[in-house]
Amino acid sequence: MAAYKPVVVQAFPRLGERITQDTVYWRGYKTPVQIKEFGAVNKIDFSPVPPYNYAVTASSRIHIYGRYSQEPIKTFSRFKDAAYCATYRDDGNLLVAGSEEGSIRLFDVSGKAPLRQFDGHTKAVHVVGFLSDKYRIFSGGDDYSSNLWDIPSATEIVSYSEHADYVRCGCASKVNADVFVTGSYDHTVKLFDARTKSSVMTIEHGQPVESVLLFPSGGLLVSAGGRYVKVWDVLKGGQLLVSLKNHHKTVTCLCLNSSGQRLLSGSLDRHVKIYSTTSYKVVHSFNYATSILSLALSPEDETIVVGMTNGVLNVKHRKPEERKEKSQNRRQPAYRTHVKGRTYMPKQEDFCVSKPVKRVLRKYDKLLKSFQSSKALDAVLEPPIRLYTPEVTVAVMQELHRRGTLRSALAGRDEKQINLLLTFVARRVIEPRFTPVLVTVADMITDIYQPVVGQSAIVDRQFLRLQEAIGKEIDYQEELLEVLGMMDTLFATFTKKRATYLEENKSNGLTETVEMN
Repeated sequence: MAAYKPVVVQAFPRLGERITQDTVYWRGYKTPVQIKEFGAVNKIDFSPVPPYNYAVTASSRIHIYGRYSQEPIKTFSRFKDAAYCATYRDDGNLLVAGSEEGSIRLFDVSGKAPLRQFDGHTKAVHVVGFLSDKYRIFSGGDDYSSNLWDIPSATEIVSYSEHADYVRCGCASKVNADVFVTGSYDHTVKLFDARTKSSVMTIEHGQPVESVLLFPSGGLLVSAGGRYVKVWDVLKGGQLLVSLKNHHKTVTCLCLNSSGQRLLSGSLDRHVKIYSTTSYKVVHSFNYATSILSLALSPEDETIVVGMTNGVLNVKHRKPEERKEKSQNRRQPAYRTHVKGRTYMPKQEDFCVSKPVKRVLRKYDKLLKSFQSSKALDAVLEPPIRLYTPEVTVAVMQELHRRGTLRSALAGRDEKQINLLLTFVARRVIEPRFTPVLVTVADMITDIYQPVVGQSAIVDRQFLRLQEAIGKEIDYQEELLEVLGMMDTLFATFTKKRATYLEENKSNGLTETVEMN
């Protein structure tokens, strides 16, 4: 009896993302660390000075974490209600935060009690930050106002009431110490200069603005709201440069990497998209468990921290670079140990012993070997194989069809199994690599289960889906054939014209030759 030959799974080109330098770079993070907070994480901010601790604002607390600590090394909890937008100063010594009761508190990182408290807003303050001169604070609240505060005297310098809805985001220019930007739910982004009594620029985003970001040069402004991320040229009066719509839900946060060459955006669709700031195309993306509210990247991109709506803090650290020096210093085996015996040819009197190779059969191969066709088909319809390696499922179906047992394997199934089969066929039949086999499978399923049509709403729905998928594919193929016919006509016309032109040249050349002779 001949030995059983395993099912040959045809190898197809991988239909996946192209591996680029960005893919390698952003995949170079370790398995994430999960930290549970007391509420939704509304702000994450890294200290700009070593050791690059980061402040996490959630519920009524501000936690300071070390880069590699899973427990807070310091906590500020002097808030009666929710705290918002804890932000470091450029020297890393002070921390400012807004609150639900409308007050702004200034903390010394080495202390516990607030150094200053600024009262002036009548409603919750969701955005606060330092101007680049380090002695003034800007703020925005739900009372539609944007205020500027003096730190030494704890007094209000100026208040702007130009927004018509909640002010929920803002940032300060690093180039000009008097310029800051605020974004509001009234769909506008306003640029303020502390030396003037009104805004100097208004940009219409078109959606409630959730986050704004100024590039380090101060020339470009990024706004996020709704599903859109928009880039504006501030030096050209707020001209729109590009509008990006790569998210499926509201974009909630923005961030730049340390070099300023990559822009990161987080969204309620559980994705973080990374864009190139030269082409504004997505170069990589991260997927998370729940909706994202906040995002921060440490200096030199060593750590990426994401805060989510369920209060979970997701922390990824970059993998350390492998040291190649030590491996080079190790003593390598001599060359003769590698080639020893490779060129030896057995002599006539030598007895050659071959080591038997034990072949491990997969589950579906074992079932096929014992002629259990139906169970073999069930084995390849399990989620890991059906979803991630559909070529294995199709290969087993093809083998069953070759044996003539495919019809018996498909027959005698209940509602759940028929639904599973039809779902797989409807999804994969339009793929050219699977179409020849799955068309036969679909034909057999329709033939076998035609008498039960109308008895189950689930099965009927799957048959309609299959019919719709095949109908769309036929229409698509017909359109492609029409386009192919048009292209053939065009190419034939071009070829004819070119030949006519050459014949004219030849006739002219002959005429000229005759005249010269």
